[in-house]
Amino acid sequence: MRLPKFPQPLARLICKLPALPATASLVALLNLVAWKSLKDLDWTPLYGKRFCVHVRDTGIRAYFSVSRRGFVSEVNRQADVTFTATAEDFARLALRVDDPDTLFFNRRLLIEGNTDLGLMVKNMLDAVELETVLQHLPALMSRAVTGLRNKAMGQDIVAAH
Repeated sequence: MRLPKFPQPLARLICKLPALPATASLVALLNLVAWKSLKDLDWTPLYGKRFCVHVRDTGIRAYFSVSRRGFVSEVNRQADVTFTATAEDFARLALRVDDPDTLFFNRRLLIEGNTDLGLMVKNMLDAVELETVLQHLPALMSRAVTGLRNKAMGQDIVAAH
């Protein structure tokens, strides 16, 4: 099942903005939603490296690095590795509907630059279970993510109250 498309009028507006608002928004979201689940991983080899997430259908390019405290916005538009996909494909990755290898081999996820670094990040993120991330989210957000995942997987399951 396909997830909703990113609204094109909003995409046209966002791609005209400087990179920093998109980067700051992505970094805030990653720190809020994912960092509690990811902070115990060994990020040491990634310190000092710059990453870019390019959302192809929106034009968004977000640049960031990793520190002991979480993800950090970068104003420098140079990246050691860039991950490129559509908004839907990034959502499908985050929701664990599709795995990165499938999207990569179907040319829906591109890893450019230092591909060894990109594969290291991919493997680290693959090691974190969605259920672990959901445990660190507020209950309402966790239910919303679970519902969206079930819908994307074609399982219109209503959670028992």
